[in-house]
Amino acid sequence: MKNNTAVTKETNVVKENINVEISKVSAAAIGIASILIGCWAVATLISGMISTGGPMALVKGFITAIGG
Repeated sequence: MKNNTAVTKETNVVKENINVEISKVSAAAIGIASILIGCWAVATLISGMISTGGPMALVKGFITAIGG
């Protein structure tokens, strides 16, 4: 009986460690995706400002596009 209990405890510890590692990898993947999306958004805003002639022109164009 002692051997069976020890094996069960070791199996539970291994399963918990796997769950922790999967959680760490998932959190890292979400963090990296968030950083990439943020960088893409900044790059898009900068390119929009460059193509319209500045931040005020970008806002004016946005308002014109929304309002007609």
